[in-house]
Amino acid sequence: MTSGFVRKMLLLALVAALIAGFFGLGLHNSLTLSFLKESREALATAQAASPLRFAAGYFLLYVLVAALSLPGATVLTLGGGAIFGFWTTLVIVSFASTIGATLACALSRTLFRQAMARRMGPKLTAIDEGIRREGAFYLFTLRLIPLFPFFVVNAAMGLTAVPLSTFYLVSQIGMLPGTAVYVNAGTQLGRIDSLAGILSPGLLVSFALLGLFPLAARHAVAFYRARQAPKNLSGPNSKGDTP
Repeated sequence: MTSGFVRKMLLLALVAALIAGFFGLGLHNSLTLSFLKESREALATAQAASPLRFAAGYFLLYVLVAALSLPGATVLTLGGGAIFGFWTTLVIVSFASTIGATLACALSRTLFRQAMARRMGPKLTAIDEGIRREGAFYLFTLRLIPLFPFFVVNAAMGLTAVPLSTFYLVSQIGMLPGTAVYVNAGTQLGRIDSLAGILSPGLLVSFALLGLFPLAARHAVAFYRARQAPKNLSGPNSKGDTP
């Protein structure tokens, strides 16, 4: 066995242990809307007693949930809004979710990209080339549209060659509007009866429009470049003339 294979197996064992611990400790039962509403006062009391420690624990738990694609990120966002308020939660969740997403992307790349490369061969090379040209743009679009599952985008991008630094930066910006919507919903937690109540049809339309905006901007830039190209070709240097 190669050292790379051993490292992958150890990493896979660590991931499996963390997931098993999450469910074994019953944390998944705590990350529900009903539990959150019932425990809101107790959580607020704990936060008031030790604000920094509580915030640090919340941040680390959010990173873990996002990195391992565990259920509960939405409820954590709502809970943060209910306990910390809008601006504090927005900052914490924005960074925690992006760090977790980047770790999930890195895990997918480390564990599965090599096998995918062997399976797809030149096809993956072509995909990588397209991702290098347009990857940041399409990732930004995917982050703005909430109809695409968070964990699917993380895992899929991990199978490509998009730089993790680019993935992090684009995700940080692209997920911010959605994060703000959910955090704002969390500040009104007492009036929400189900997770479905957060995404009304009007809100989904708003998110779709946000996702279409970068597409429209890209086509506008392409149109502008196409209009400018003939002017450049007909300029004084187009026939070898000197200025």
